[in-house]
Amino acid sequence: MKTDNGRRKALKKLGLAGGTIMLQPLQQWDEFGQRLHRPDHNLSNKLSKTITAITLGAGARGNIYGNYATQYPDQLQIVGVAEPIPIRNERYCKKHKIEAKNSFVTWEHVFEQDKFADAIIITTPDDLHYGPCMKALEMGYDVLLEKPISPSEEECRDILELSKKTGRIVAVCHVLRYAPYFQSLRQLVQNGSIGQLVSVQHFEPIQHIHMSHSYVRGNWHNSQKTTPIILAKSCHDLDILRWIVGKPAKKVTAFGALSWFKKSNQPKGATARCMDGCAVEKNCPYSAKRIYLDRRTWTYVFDLPDNPADHGAVIERYLQETNYGRCVYDMENDQPDHYVCNIEFEDQITASFSMEAFTSYHGRRTRIMGSHGDIVGDMSKYVHTNFNTGEKTEWAMETDGHGGGDWKLVADWLMAIDQQNPALLSSTIEASVESHIMGFQAEKSRLHQSVEQILMT
Repeated sequence: MKTDNGRRKALKKLGLAGGTIMLQPLQQWDEFGQRLHRPDHNLSNKLSKTITAITLGAGARGNIYGNYATQYPDQLQIVGVAEPIPIRNERYCKKHKIEAKNSFVTWEHVFEQDKFADAIIITTPDDLHYGPCMKALEMGYDVLLEKPISPSEEECRDILELSKKTGRIVAVCHVLRYAPYFQSLRQLVQNGSIGQLVSVQHFEPIQHIHMSHSYVRGNWHNSQKTTPIILAKSCHDLDILRWIVGKPAKKVTAFGALSWFKKSNQPKGATARCMDGCAVEKNCPYSAKRIYLDRRTWTYVFDLPDNPADHGAVIERYLQETNYGRCVYDMENDQPDHYVCNIEFEDQITASFSMEAFTSYHGRRTRIMGSHGDIVGDMSKYVHTNFNTGEKTEWAMETDGHGGGDWKLVADWLMAIDQQNPALLSSTIEASVESHIMGFQAEKSRLHQSVEQILMT
């Protein structure tokens, strides 16, 4: 075990000792209007060439990763896109100056052509990850794969095996590994700053509107058609727990249910759509009219025209024609709105994880307990306490929804491709499959009321 002096030196090396440090990142913005951090190293002097890529899916995440190319064109060039929604396809082609011959409707059309780029960025819906990823690997492309890898454990293992067989790079978008907050927490744990790690408590507050938007009305509202919420939303968190602990998970048990967003809780006077003269719409916190039309929040899912004056009419049409305008108590949703799981790692280290819909705030909370210290944090700041000296060290940083990790992930992926070295990645396919298996076993435990073993082989 490191001495107290050693721990203090480690903190100083991290820039943490002696009060609070505020880091001010350069500004970009994600799909939620939150600050997006730029990479903190210059790849221009490290890459031997500009990496070319084709994006499959020009929605929110496809644009976040693709936008890296607009800021760093000497590092990444988007040379093709597959997107079935015409306005998204057209806008993506215009933004990246993609030739008409490299604009495709679906991902299958891309692979009907000879290989014409270094890599594929896969940001299609969850159930459309497996097919394009397998085909990309077969054709010799390296891959940036949005999480979750696949809704199926078997398909996750297939992708892992094919990546090993072909030797291609597969980076999974577990972007929290690239967030300065989680990187700093992991370093404190791994360098012995809290002594021997004993346990971790981790909490993901989804935020009530986010829950209604994405997992009641949105694309992930039905686990049978997409992915269970423990993977769709929280595979990030399972991955971070595994990464911070640094040892394999052995067992998991989980509980959770859909308690609120269901027909039996629909208020009297509610209509099928919020815009259909609903008698309780004005007093409903989940009013689609208030969220999307009045406040103009969460509208990144709508393909709005360039002129803001026309937005209102287009939003109204979406609320009349899509699930986003439907009553949250009258959907085909089945995702739990509260979920807890307990995990036992190697060496009897324990972790508890809670995912909750009904909060007024978002931003993950973490408590880490060790033999000689503890850490309490909320993604934008944390406090480390040394048990021997009582000294408290604070860390703080302005953050985005993913803690600053999105573009840092892209930067490492580009370097890994250039050097053909997956060791340059944090979120490798091997590591990501392991944390996905934790999620599959957690869901099995929740459904069968059992304690499940976590096995990689």
